Amino acid sequence: MGDQTGVELAKQVLQACKTRGVTLGTCETDTGGLIGSLITDVPGCSAVFIGGITPYHNPPKRDLARVDRDLLKEHGSVSEEAALALAKGARAALGVDIAVSETGITGPTGGNAERPIGLVWIAVVGPGDRERAERRVWESDRVGNKALTAERALAMVLEAAQSTGS
Repeated sequence: MGDQTGVELAKQVLQACKTRGVTLGTCETDTGGLIGSLITDVPGCSAVFIGGITPYHNPPKRDLARVDRDLLKEHGSVSEEAALALAKGARAALGVDIAVSETGITGPTGGNAERPIGLVWIAVVGPGDRERAERRVWESDRVGNKALTAERALAMVLEAAQSTGS
């Protein structure tokens, strides 16, 4: 993935959100703010993008994104349940219409048989209790895994924004 692809997707996301009058926020546990960075590379993004939360460790996931401690204990921080909770928490904390989150194992270490290196969960929540989570396993290096995650997250937000109001 080249940076241009991510920025082009971000432009499409912002246009779709602007057209439908919806706001956007992020909760990025793995990408370190890359999704928000791609969005803020687009002039005029402030009409749609409210902000982001970047909780790398569990305490800020609980405190900032409002993820329940028991959920993290039961399912782990890299799970469908955690990704959805992060997105829901960001949506509430930021007061946005659509929130996207991601959580995973970018590598080069930290994986195991159940949760391999490159595993990521991406979730999008939006109006009308719409929610979607997707599991991916990337096979790139750390930087590549982050880029692939950000691009897929933007594509999922675009799908959610385009279906808002329909």
